[in-house]
Amino acid sequence: MALRKHREGELTLEQARDLAVVRAILAKNAVSADGVGWAPGCYIVAYLGYEPVGVVGVEPMLDAALMRSLCVAEPMRRRGVGAALVAAARKAAHARGVKSLYAFGCGAGDYLRRFGFTEVAVEELTSALAGTPGVACYEARPKHPDGETAFLLDISRDGIISR
Repeated sequence: MALRKHREGELTLEQARDLAVVRAILAKNAVSADGVGWAPGCYIVAYLGYEPVGVVGVEPMLDAALMRSLCVAEPMRRRGVGAALVAAARKAAHARGVKSLYAFGCGAGDYLRRFGFTEVAVEELTSALAGTPGVACYEARPKHPDGETAFLLDISRDGIISR
């Protein structure tokens, strides 16, 4: 496996080789790490130099996937790290044959819409991704009084050249 070079002050994204790094980032940001070790899933870590500053997970299930646990360290927000992680998650999902990329809103609806995600019924997400740790976590936790939102991004045409 080729390792990416890290340079001081430079943002680098790579698939996590050490899930302890993923769990540490999630813990620092009060995000659940339940299901992080699920074999079909993958996590992408953003590094500034050698310091991990963000993470996103992709949990594929046939031709759909859940983008989960997107978080960026507070001092690194509003610098494009989240956008880079969303783009990397999209590529990782597409490389796994995914056509529909879902995400739970969790108050990030406006942010997700910036990338082309559209709101869908939570039942659509939970049906398409039943059996993934992200859906299991959602189903196990108490429901938010204002309800939960779900989002969908069609990536079925990613990589297709139109003439």
